[in-house]
Amino acid sequence: MVRNFTFVPCCLAIALFTVAPGCGTDAGSGSAFENGGTLADGGKRDGAGGGATTGGGGGDLGGGATTGGGGSGGSKDGGCLPNLVGTLRDFHDTHPDFEKFSATDKGIVAKALGADFKPVYASATTTPTTTGKTDFDQWYRDTAGVNTSELYTLVLTPGANGISTFSNSAFFPLDGKGFGNEGRNHNFHFTYELHTEFQYKGGEIFTFTGDDDVWVFVNKTLAIDLGGVHEAQTESLNLDARATELGIVKGTTYDLAIFQAERHTTESNFRVDTSIAFTNCTPIIK
Repeated sequence: MVRNFTFVPCCLAIALFTVAPGCGTDAGSGSAFENGGTLADGGKRDGAGGGATTGGGGGDLGGGATTGGGGSGGSKDGGCLPNLVGTLRDFHDTHPDFEKFSATDKGIVAKALGADFKPVYASATTTPTTTGKTDFDQWYRDTAGVNTSELYTLVLTPGANGISTFSNSAFFPLDGKGFGNEGRNHNFHFTYELHTEFQYKGGEIFTFTGDDDVWVFVNKTLAIDLGGVHEAQTESLNLDARATELGIVKGTTYDLAIFQAERHTTESNFRVDTSIAFTNCTPIIK
């Protein structure tokens, strides 16, 4: 994200489910995790195509990846450890969409996920911070010579009132990895894609605070749009208030997908607070 030089208070994410790349981080600060996110060392994904692997190492994927899916009426045991596994993709700073722009840019993606569970580029031409469909379609797809990918686990820490949290105000999980830091103190050019499932029980709230781009889809429908290259921003989602729009019914299991991009120096913030009961006990890798 681009930092301007006005004072910005540290972000506060007050909600039952918050993803919030933190705030006010000094570019020179370290990238120690406030809540234990880890690279799944044995599950590196590299170049074009190919499924995720779940080999040994520090990131235990808990019994293999699944391809997951949309809403279903069947119940699941919900007794998973509070770990969510997604895919980081590293990019060069010379990619046309990275390190070039600074603006809030809502509407980059369409309202519905594509058939491949990826965001669909909405513009027929370009947007204020993107250069077109061809370049955007590389963000969340393994593309040889353009990106490298690794599995990464967000470890949620249980807290008061049934809320679990991941919070990192210096979210640089690929420092020294992928294409490297490219002469900077951190690796600032990457995306993160996470797919999970939950049973809608009623009363859930989801709030995401972060930078740069963040899109959250529930039941394959866009629920939060924080597109663009910007400082940490916040948007909240009340599932009950938007149940009709999202097509969700209590007692049914639905997919939830998060797509994040870090596209510019000098900050990277990521925070999650949630009371949502995730029900996929194995990772869903798309």
